[in-house]
Amino acid sequence: MQLSYGSLKNLFLEVVKAMSDTVNNPPEFDVAVPDIPLPQTQETQEVKDEFEGGFKFAFIGSGQGGGRIAHTFWKLGYRRVCAVNTAEQDLATLPLPNKMLLGKSGGAGKNPSVAKAAFKDNKEDVLDFMRRSFGQTLDRIFVCAGAGGGTGAGTVVHLVDTAVELQKALRCKNEKVGVIVALPKLAEGKRTAANAFNTLNDLLFLVEKGNISPLIIVDNEKIGTLYPTLAVDPFWDTANMSVCSLFHLFNTVCVRHSHYTSFDKADLETVLDSGLITFGANPVTKFSDETDISYAVRSNLRKNILTGGIDLGTGTIAASVVIGGVQILNALPQSHIEHAFDQLNRMLKPGNTVHRGIYRGDKNSLVVYTIIGGLGKPEEKLAELKRIGDLI
Repeated sequence: MQLSYGSLKNLFLEVVKAMSDTVNNPPEFDVAVPDIPLPQTQETQEVKDEFEGGFKFAFIGSGQGGGRIAHTFWKLGYRRVCAVNTAEQDLATLPLPNKMLLGKSGGAGKNPSVAKAAFKDNKEDVLDFMRRSFGQTLDRIFVCAGAGGGTGAGTVVHLVDTAVELQKALRCKNEKVGVIVALPKLAEGKRTAANAFNTLNDLLFLVEKGNISPLIIVDNEKIGTLYPTLAVDPFWDTANMSVCSLFHLFNTVCVRHSHYTSFDKADLETVLDSGLITFGANPVTKFSDETDISYAVRSNLRKNILTGGIDLGTGTIAASVVIGGVQILNALPQSHIEHAFDQLNRMLKPGNTVHRGIYRGDKNSLVVYTIIGGLGKPEEKLAELKRIGDLI
């Protein structure tokens, strides 16, 4: 069919009008969105601890031992806490709100390679899980793990790398990641000792590289000698609390005012940045003579230090906080306490730094709490684990 000139003209005018209308009156949308169910996005809520502390620390526990340590911090009021495990039954008995199962293997069975493979398959999910659990504001992440088991030993180094990545993404001032590692009791056998030896060696290497600080060792064998009559049921809680509560003490004391000498956040941070650290608590029952407190520090610190096989003479930095009842501090000469601080200084490596604090406590007692940092490798402990693990 052939169109007339008039018909062609009218068709042309209609096309021009349609194009003009599209330019001058564009449609309100480009695509009609189909009604497809979409997952809801979860906003990251601000996470707040239930106490006033110097630093916003976050904790991720790996494996049964690491989960227990993380839960101990939860009980102390820390809320940036989560846990991962390859064994669903271990997660089920851990009373934490933020938990994640790695893989579907039903546990690692003391085999770190199984846990390592499960972590690699879920790395990005773990990173997102940590971000949701910790929120947007934190100062330092601590990875908690048992060195003798399969999950802790197989994931701890990878969790450190993931924590470093997250701290960079959150623009944390300090990129170093803390690690709290639990060493097994020697009676747990050859395989756990071998796992612990290899894990501890890997972590000490990362300390030397400057990626990990602090490294805190929960030495269950040493803690067992400090509490020899402790029953099986409360042992693990006591072992973890003995370290975690001392850590918590320094984080809370550093923001408290003192009538005497204050220990502040900057002091604590220098110790936390010093590599391998350990804790001690020294009750002082006699303090009438100038040497009584210094003797308690010298003798009790070596006996009550919470990690075996460490040479305190390699330490380069320390923090020592004296907390005493009001009546005791009102009668105690300042020189007695200074003499104790000087004794601690002489116990460490020449050229060391000892940060000090003196506070009034709510109990009629006198206790010296100590962190020692910048420590050398625990060669004695490594040799012991190597021997029991039958490693050449």
